[in-house]
Amino acid sequence: TKLVPEELVPVQRFGKMVLNRNPDSYFAETEQVAFHPGHIVPGLDFTNDPLLQGRLFSYTDTQLSRLGSPNFHEIPINRSISPVINNQRDGHMRQTINSGRVSYEPNKIANGSPKQAKVAEGGFTSYQERIEAAKIRARSASFRDHFSQATLFFNSQSEPEQNHIIDALSFELGKVELDDVVMRMLGLLNTISPKLGGKVAENLGMEAPKEPMKPINFSVGADADPAQTESVVGKSSVQKSEALSMAKILNPTIKTRQIAILAANGFDGEALNAMKSALKGEGAMVKIVAPKGGKIKCSKGNELKVDQTFLQAASVLFDAVYIPGGKQSVEKLIMEGDALHFVDEAYRHCKAIAADKEGVDLLKASYLGKKVFSEN
Repeated sequence: TKLVPEELVPVQRFGKMVLNRNPDSYFAETEQVAFHPGHIVPGLDFTNDPLLQGRLFSYTDTQLSRLGSPNFHEIPINRSISPVINNQRDGHMRQTINSGRVSYEPNKIANGSPKQAKVAEGGFTSYQERIEAAKIRARSASFRDHFSQATLFFNSQSEPEQNHIIDALSFELGKVELDDVVMRMLGLLNTISPKLGGKVAENLGMEAPKEPMKPINFSVGADADPAQTESVVGKSSVQKSEALSMAKILNPTIKTRQIAILAANGFDGEALNAMKSALKGEGAMVKIVAPKGGKIKCSKGNELKVDQTFLQAASVLFDAVYIPGGKQSVEKLIMEGDALHFVDEAYRHCKAIAADKEGVDLLKASYLGKKVFSEN
């Protein structure tokens, strides 16, 4: 995947796509979608990038395996909105029933039909560019830079996002049994960013090598000089790009965000209802999560429907957590290991957590509370 920083090529908005419903059938409408970089609209063309050229081939091959037929484009979710007119026939799982005797061109019987679409009709045309070069089986020297884009991406992340990347790499490399492989990877990570390589090495109880093990690149052509294909550390004209960070481009609204309210019998009804109304007023989606299903009663006896129990709900499915007061409710939650895990996991994933009155006691009983209150 290539990154083109928005600082070099600013984003130009020319419309919007409205998501107005969920799939009726997840398998038929999601699992069977055949994504392909060759599916372009009139006005676009393909670059000579070897990676893109390879994907133009491999995505078709992938759909043949995934969907079992060269006619995957005729599955309802993949059908073109515009008419498709060509001489392609037959094949496994063919949907279209063609009429007539002609399946070739030129032809006399059908007066040359179907005819190729003209550019004015949306037919494909190549971008007009002048090309003067020798045809060789080689890549540009710029493709030897395997580091600058990774460095740009890592340096552009916020600190929590960088920590997520560090933890993920520590997790994966921690499963590798061969130390030589781990050391080679640590050398590459250290070349991308000393912070990245150093932190991952520290988590593994190792020390990242200052220089990557040579050779770095083993993808050498049969007639190529290994020295001319060795990886190099390039320099990007852009050191950081905030557009690459999810945390730095957050939408300033909480519309559609999922908020979990943890409660049990005896909760503070006024506080919960006030928070629920405020959140819904801003477009957030609120779910009441409790030890058991059915209904729970507030400290004044009013009932509230439970949306999910701790057996059903997981903190990773929510954007934020709120714990209202209510002595009886909080005491019940403190005795629930799943409730404590819910809070701790939300904290580890940097989710927003709020509590009031006795609700703070649940935080104090968790790892989060022990860490935060002991530090303050």
